Amino acid sequence: MLDENHTTVDNVDMARKNIIALVDCDSFFVSCEQAVNPSLKGKPVCVMSGRGQCVISRSKEAKNLGIRMGMPYFQIEGQMKKAVFINANHDLYLSLSKEVMNVLQSFSPVVEVYSIDEAFVDLTGLERLYKMNYLEIAQMIREEVRNKVNIPVSIGISSSKSLAKLASDKAKKLEEGVFLIGRRKIIPLLEKTSIDEIWGIGKNLSVLFRKHGILTAYELVSQDDLWLNKQVGIRGLEMKHELLGEMVSPVSNEVKLPKSIQKTSALAKFSSDKNYLKNSLNYHIHRACVKLRKLNAKCKGITLFLRTKDFKVFCEKKILNSATDFELEISDIILGLLEKIYNPNTLYRSTGVILDTFVFNSEAQMSLFSDASIDEKNAKLARCFDKLEQKFGKDIIQTGFIKKDV
Repeated sequence: MLDENHTTVDNVDMARKNIIALVDCDSFFVSCEQAVNPSLKGKPVCVMSGRGQCVISRSKEAKNLGIRMGMPYFQIEGQMKKAVFINANHDLYLSLSKEVMNVLQSFSPVVEVYSIDEAFVDLTGLERLYKMNYLEIAQMIREEVRNKVNIPVSIGISSSKSLAKLASDKAKKLEEGVFLIGRRKIIPLLEKTSIDEIWGIGKNLSVLFRKHGILTAYELVSQDDLWLNKQVGIRGLEMKHELLGEMVSPVSNEVKLPKSIQKTSALAKFSSDKNYLKNSLNYHIHRACVKLRKLNAKCKGITLFLRTKDFKVFCEKKILNSATDFELEISDIILGLLEKIYNPNTLYRSTGVILDTFVFNSEAQMSLFSDASIDEKNAKLARCFDKLEQKFGKDIIQTGFIKKDV
């Protein structure tokens, strides 16, 4: 946390700028499990992907045991007998994520949901509304999320998204869970920040910068704009100015479609049984379509992929003339693609479906050759699927084949 003098000065400085907070749920999947089962609090808890294959979320107690993200279960089970392993429950996580976002939206009208466990919140001007400084507002938000949803969050505050992200990383290490980067704090902090800690810098970009002797965030922002534009393009320029505290990317609550929806999982057992694969694929198709309809969108790109026992991946894609969000239509296409790449002599370990090339329903155009009456019947049936699941629960609807051991 900033010292008292800097805190006062920085809050005065912040009052003159746009202010962004990044609210980041701590160990979100684990926190969700602890919220519904308080007996898990204080224990080394690991949430596992798919059918318990590897670690995708850890409590701090699990971290202290030396359990790392991505560790497969077989490497842990014999050594970490004290750890509690839980298979992921994504419906629970999505439900609690929505509750967290609702709390944030009660504080600010502009909330940009960045991921299931992160959101940018525009706090500009709220110090006058709440008669508090930004640190106090962040603490109030943090307490409200804890009280209403029972989820701990860390909050980073600054004048750009990149700095707010950096601040939230610092906040996670503090008991109070809030960190503010004001104008006077930017350069000293950038001097101590490794290039790899900067939001948006992946492995390839890190290698490029290190090749040119750029090892810290300060060395990055010290580069000439022309050089950055030549080496990285507009992305490099935006990164530099965001790190200097300029709001290049404002917070927006406009709903944006994702680039793709991917549903995949390992099979309960290796198999070459075509009907068993179809069963798995139809389950993925249904879950992907449910998510697509929640976005009020349709897709034109459909991809099937199969992973073999020895981890080879085979995929096939089709682009549609008119967009769709209907399970049975997509299932016909996927099963047709399956015929192209399926080998009865191959053992498969996992299946997956990817939907992409999205358009909002309001923008979707009918094909010249489509039958309007059939399209309307499909839309009504899809809405019926969704209403039944809302009333009776997930997986009450099963398409194509009965879901067994998928």
